[in-house]
Amino acid sequence: FTLTLVTGRSVGIGAYLVRLGQRAIQKSADSPIILTGYQALNKLMGKNIYTSNDQLGGPMIMFPNGVSHLLVDDHLAAVLAGVNWLSYVPSVRGMPLPITDITGIDMVERPVQWRPKTKGVAYDPRYLICGQDSEVDGQWVSGFFDKSSFTETLNGWAKTVVCGRARLGGIPMGVIVTENRTVEALTPADPADPTSMEKNTFQAGGVWFPDSAYKTAQAINDFNAEDLPVMIFANWRGFSGGQRDMFDEVLKFGAQIVDALVAFKQPIFVYIPPFAELRGGAWVVVDSTINPDVMEFFAADDSRGGVLEPDAIASIKYRKKDLTVTAHRLDAVLKELDAKLAADASPDATPADKLDEAQRADIKAQIAERETLVMGIYQQIAVQFADLHDGPGRMAATGVVVSEVPWESSRSYFYWRLKRRLAEFQLRKQVVKYCPEKTDSEASAVIKTWFIETGNSTAQWSDSKFVLAWMAEKQYFLKEQIEGLKRASVEAQTASLAVECPEAAARGLVAAYQKMDYMQREILRQQLLSIR
Repeated sequence: FTLTLVTGRSVGIGAYLVRLGQRAIQKSADSPIILTGYQALNKLMGKNIYTSNDQLGGPMIMFPNGVSHLLVDDHLAAVLAGVNWLSYVPSVRGMPLPITDITGIDMVERPVQWRPKTKGVAYDPRYLICGQDSEVDGQWVSGFFDKSSFTETLNGWAKTVVCGRARLGGIPMGVIVTENRTVEALTPADPADPTSMEKNTFQAGGVWFPDSAYKTAQAINDFNAEDLPVMIFANWRGFSGGQRDMFDEVLKFGAQIVDALVAFKQPIFVYIPPFAELRGGAWVVVDSTINPDVMEFFAADDSRGGVLEPDAIASIKYRKKDLTVTAHRLDAVLKELDAKLAADASPDATPADKLDEAQRADIKAQIAERETLVMGIYQQIAVQFADLHDGPGRMAATGVVVSEVPWESSRSYFYWRLKRRLAEFQLRKQVVKYCPEKTDSEASAVIKTWFIETGNSTAQWSDSKFVLAWMAEKQYFLKEQIEGLKRASVEAQTASLAVECPEAAARGLVAAYQKMDYMQREILRQQLLSIR
């Protein structure tokens, strides 16, 4: 973990050190991050173009381009921001997370009060994370995470994605959430180029652009380096794939998200919040099968997910000819008109069923008119039918999400899920340590086997509170199981080494014997005496 406080000028290699440190907190005045001073550049070009170093690496340059993570007003604020950042990170790599006591600040078992009003209405996604003060009475309307625990970083860059760190029941987590509103991306003009102009680009919400895809990948890598579990509130409809964005390497940065997820070691929860949807390439990028050892997928009520949107599915799977067939099967008027034509064509038709040419033409015209009239209705029905396949219930039934988690109770659910996953990860690390041939998922399967062997059911394995209680109650049992794996591992390694080089193995046993205490020597002696 490296963190740089930029409270003065950083020039040349100093600027590179800031970036190599990955995390930077920059003072908003008189703290430029530059490669060359403005006077030297003016001399090089033979005229006075730049008037200060801030034009080259000040906060209006380094904050919008993602080099600086946070902006502060003075030295003290920089130190406080750095200490706050450290409060989310374990003191030693691989050690338990620093858990904060939230008594008197917030509580775990409470509903999430803030909720998006309806589908299609834009809102500030930070309200999902930390809630909002009511516009009516000023009271806090709670969000998902603990009150006042969210610290946003990189908020000046790639604004279609919001990322930072927050706490869930006192447990620190990395947070990534989609911005669903349209934002502006400003590219400043370069004083050294008289033809350049300031460019203001509008970026739609719910879409990954090259900069926001890069920001997402960088945030995931930062969280991984800080040993933080991650919560991703997913509300993307895909990647921006226009000519300019393809030229700006959106494909490469999207692939970097996958690379970052594959390398991740801590629990990741991907959660589609209410009235959000996950579509297209965005679904593929954050699918839990990318890293099933650590990733789990969930969906809220009123959320939607699928590679294609309902309109697209309906246009592919339920074309006009299929809609026409359905209309003739269900619509009473069309069924009556079809029956008249069928009776007329039947070999058993009575004189009353027979139609002349004018009557047949009239009925066919009525059918065509009726088809045109009802086609829009059946098109809407087809879209609604396709939309039913994208709901959280259907996603859970097909296994693409672990379960449907109602938004109001999501805080409590994920708190216990996170505690359970962290405990499970610690236990399976020990399993993998002594069984290196096993993957993390296979190690979890071993723990599940122990769980069932102690008299529990498979259904109870999905109950996070129950599993945590089992781990606390069966500590001695679990310790014995790990010791058994340790003994088996040492036995296998010793046997392998003895077969590979018996003489060296014997010398090693003699050397080990010299370092043992009396009881250990007796155990070794008895084992050797048992050889026949």
